[in-house]
Amino acid sequence: MATPTPASQLRSFLDRFSPEIAALARVARAKLRKRLPGAIEMVYDNYNALVIGFSPTDRPSDAILSVVIFPKRVSICFIQGKHLPDPDGVLIGGGNQVRFVRLDEDAKILDTPPLRALITEAIDFGETPFRGRGQLVVRAISRKQRPRR
Repeated sequence: MATPTPASQLRSFLDRFSPEIAALARVARAKLRKRLPGAIEMVYDNYNALVIGFSPTDRPSDAILSVVIFPKRVSICFIQGKHLPDPDGVLIGGGNQVRFVRLDEDAKILDTPPLRALITEAIDFGETPFRGRGQLVVRAISRKQRPRR
C-alpha cells in the first residue's frame, strides 16, 4: 500500500469534522495560503484540535499563525499575538503570547482591514521572511483524540 501524501492525510483529517466546520477550515486555509504562498504548513492532528501552522521555515518556533479546527469552531491563532498592535480590538485571549480570532460562518473576517493588518504585522514581527515555495508537512498525529463532531 502506498504511503499517503500530506495532502491526502489533511483531507482525511478535515473529513472527520462536520461538513460546515471542514468547509470553513478549508476556506481559511486557502485564504492564508494565498496570503503566504511561501509558507510551510505544519499539520498537527492533536488530542483537542487539528492545527495547521504557517511558518517561513520547517521550525515550529518560526510559525506566525495557525488555523485551529475544533468540532464546533475554527480560529486563527496569532502565535505572537500579545506583541501585535490591535487598535480594533479583534484579538481574543489573555495568555502570555497567543491571541486568536474566531471565524464566522464564511471566514470573510480574514478579508477585513483589521485582520489583513494583523496578518501583515505578524509577518513583520517574525524574524524570518517567507521566501520558500510552500510545502505541506504532517508533523504529528495523536493516537488519542476527542471526537471531531
